[in-house]
Amino acid sequence: MDITKEKLSGKTRTEHDLLGNKEVPVEYYFGVQTMRAIENFHISRVRLNMFPAFVNGLAIVKQAAAEANCELGLLKPEIKDAIVNACKEITSGKLHDQFVVDMVQGGAGTSTNMNANEVIANRALELLGHQKGEYKYCSPNNHVNMSQSTNDAYPTAVRIALLYRTRDLIDTLKKLVESFKKKSVEFADVIKMGRTQMQDAVPMTLGQEFGAYAATLSEEIDRLENNVKLFLEVNMGATAIGTGINSDPDYTPICIKHLQQITGMPIVAAGNMIEATNDTGAFIMYSAAVKRLGVKLSKISNDLRLLSSGPRTGFHEINLPPMQPGSSIMPGKVNPVIPEVVSQVAFKVVGNDMTVTMAVEAAQLELNAMEPIIVHCMFESVEMLINGMNTLRERCIDGITANKDRCRDLVYHSIGLVTALNPYIGYEVSTELAKEALEQNKGIYNLVLEKGIMSKEELDKILLPENMVKPRKFIKK
Repeated sequence: MDITKEKLSGKTRTEHDLLGNKEVPVEYYFGVQTMRAIENFHISRVRLNMFPAFVNGLAIVKQAAAEANCELGLLKPEIKDAIVNACKEITSGKLHDQFVVDMVQGGAGTSTNMNANEVIANRALELLGHQKGEYKYCSPNNHVNMSQSTNDAYPTAVRIALLYRTRDLIDTLKKLVESFKKKSVEFADVIKMGRTQMQDAVPMTLGQEFGAYAATLSEEIDRLENNVKLFLEVNMGATAIGTGINSDPDYTPICIKHLQQITGMPIVAAGNMIEATNDTGAFIMYSAAVKRLGVKLSKISNDLRLLSSGPRTGFHEINLPPMQPGSSIMPGKVNPVIPEVVSQVAFKVVGNDMTVTMAVEAAQLELNAMEPIIVHCMFESVEMLINGMNTLRERCIDGITANKDRCRDLVYHSIGLVTALNPYIGYEVSTELAKEALEQNKGIYNLVLEKGIMSKEELDKILLPENMVKPRKFIKK
């Protein structure tokens, strides 16, 4: 939503805060404090509603708080019901356009918390039969924010949102792994040269290469699942600094119970609320797992670019699906644009990880005021990786084809082929063959036959793909 372009009636309501009165368009569900945040923070131009999971996380926290406060006899049932119903509307996708505060903000997330409080309060007022802004009936602070502070509501909402969104990240990763597995089966009989340090090494199959990509990405599923569990521990009830001021002694366990019921997740209260309020170390662990996935995706993307390089002067072992013309000046050129963009996603993720690390380090005393930039980086990295992996799978991996003849020719002309002969003819003879092949620009295969070192039948048997790409028994000399 662009509030500067929305068609308005011109009617306003007057709202008041610490700094004085302010006119708020009657159409807006947010209020005076959100308006001030809109004016103050033109930073990233990325608003809360660009991350729906985060908006839903805020609504879930407010719903659980209302349920707990009502259970404790602190909130009237009719007000609780209105707040809960407003929150449920938000988690169903409504009113997201009203979450308009910039993700990057001063105040440790207060603007975000108040944006949620105001939207929920004003919608609850409508459900109660009142007008927006009639806060004596349902107040953003006195009712929606009851028993809370930004310093426990905001980080709890972030954690819940990342728990949900990581499920989507993992599902996307699993689909990419399956695509690589399918290609490993499809390319199982394509013999090619493996390379180390950009030099010819030993033969392998293209299927083995793609199977390795599937395996390395599969490892990241476990890493993400383990690290995201850190977010199951929350500090609801900590209020301002962890002492629980302005909350009932029974509030935390009851609120946690409702969070568990709403999310279906085994959420628990932090053991030390003061520590949980000022420490954001869990984000370092999670960010590291996200970064590791990004780095692996970039490595694979680099490989795909190399393996498809050419078509005449490069490896040209595989063909990537052509996505668009590659040059405004060179006719016929097609670039590996999908692996290129995925690597760029990884670079952004790595940069975000550094920002998260520095922001976590910047915490002072009882609170980390830099949490908004941590949150922005985390959601951005997750969203970009989901989009990047979907793009890589749909527009690249699924359409890759192999140049079988090219792969085999490179094997038979490679010096690395001599390694397969080493157990039969010895290291010294193999070394001489390699040296001569380089000097005379000949293939190992032809040299062996020319010198009568082996018969064609013997050589062909040794060089069968199935004999070169896995361990085998040898007769002792």
